[in-house]
Amino acid sequence: MNKKAIISGTGHYVPPKVVTNHDLEKVMNTTDEWIQQRSGIRERHYAEEGIGSSDLATQAALRAIEDAQIDKEEIDFIIAATLSPDHYFPGIGVLVQSKLGLTEVGAMDVRNQCSGFIYALSAASGYIQAGMYKKILLVAAEVQSSNLDYSDEGRDLAVLFGDGAAAVIIEPNEKDDGRGVLSTHLFSDGRFATELWMDSPSPKDRPTFYPGFLEDKRHYPKMNGKLVFKNASEKMPKAVQIALKHNGLTIEDVDHLLPHQANDRISLMVAKILKIPVEKVIRNIDRFGNTTAASIPIGLDESVKSGRIQQGDIIVLTAFGSGFTWASAVMKW
Repeated sequence: MNKKAIISGTGHYVPPKVVTNHDLEKVMNTTDEWIQQRSGIRERHYAEEGIGSSDLATQAALRAIEDAQIDKEEIDFIIAATLSPDHYFPGIGVLVQSKLGLTEVGAMDVRNQCSGFIYALSAASGYIQAGMYKKILLVAAEVQSSNLDYSDEGRDLAVLFGDGAAAVIIEPNEKDDGRGVLSTHLFSDGRFATELWMDSPSPKDRPTFYPGFLEDKRHYPKMNGKLVFKNASEKMPKAVQIALKHNGLTIEDVDHLLPHQANDRISLMVAKILKIPVEKVIRNIDRFGNTTAASIPIGLDESVKSGRIQQGDIIVLTAFGSGFTWASAVMKW
């Protein structure tokens, strides 16, 4: 019988610089009240110049390795999830491998944006169950503050995002106690790709960086907010219901719902549709903003370290984002 994949260590790292809504009031036409009403965000963290997502990921990885009480040399595969890699190519997986001083272990990047952690978790779980690897490092990291439009034109998106990283160590569960990743469920609908995306730089342009590139502002993220809110509020609960049905569970069996922290209004809507008490929903967007691929594992690490999540708890993860992609996962902690 294949052993379930279990998370044996967690860690997160956010850059020390805190940017409050009041700080943003000074650079764009917005208010703390408006941002909190629209998103639930009070503050977020920004990386300093010269710091990339691989740097944040490495710090988070070191904390997860320590928490798992393993030697970093035991890691035999790396999966990295990000929409904001340090460079156009290569991805950050190999950079994290190098910064950790690991030997020639494989490193794979997952580019599923807000759904990236669950997509990466699904791959890691499959590798563990297949017996390909014994200790996988999964990192999710974002530095988005350096590519946001802080003008009035881009403020609706600029106020949402923050920088941060989190990591988990995934191993086979050697005990027959039912703990681990029970299932993952992945979905997409590329018809809506342009409703939440960054259009450029694009190799379709000849040349990619043409005269007037910056003035056109195509390199800033764009979002159809109303459509994204509607789809996220519908797709995330459906993904959760599919996951629960697959495992023979009901919403009453769930101890913690951990949604991607895109917008607190979306999290509350998902809870309402699922009829799960708000007290069971893990929410930290007020302090971190939307950290995209890193938001779920940051919430996971905080909840484990604070004692909110206890051994044996049923945890359901769900996410929605660019692509459109969405996903869910069920774990028994």
